[in-house]
Amino acid sequence: MLLKKAIFLGLAIGIPAMTLSCSGTQASMYQKKAQANIVETAKKAGQFNTLLTALKEAGLEGTLATKCCFTVFAPTDEAFAKIPKKDLEALLKDKEALKKVLLYHVVEGKVYSKQLKEGDVKTLQGQNAKVTLKGGPKINDANIVKTDIEASNGVIHVIDKVILPPN
Repeated sequence: MLLKKAIFLGLAIGIPAMTLSCSGTQASMYQKKAQANIVETAKKAGQFNTLLTALKEAGLEGTLATKCCFTVFAPTDEAFAKIPKKDLEALLKDKEALKKVLLYHVVEGKVYSKQLKEGDVKTLQGQNAKVTLKGGPKINDANIVKTDIEASNGVIHVIDKVILPPN
């Protein structure tokens, strides 16, 4: 009888303890796999190669890979292709101008599509960009074609045009 009680007590305590310890490990394992930072997420998408090159040239790749939290309005390779080749090459060589253009695509904090409101948003470049929602979401004159791509340190919204700061 004493042996049965000991076995029952051992099972009653041991099984829940094992379940809790395993589920915690399993949960953290999935969280690590599920969340890549903004730069890693952009690389995996395969449509932001020019943006990634520009971020590296401007010295911003590390910031968007490690710091938190940002919203990036990310132009695709197709969006960059709309810029005349000569102008794009000149921009990639002028690190200060490039940095200003890239930071104009970034807003502080995680701003999901449901949180976007009509009006001005302050960019990390320092100037405002204009969000409009009528006829589909836009930032300045770029259409937001895909929203809410989750990253560990922010969110990405895909745009179909490179937006330029005033002046």
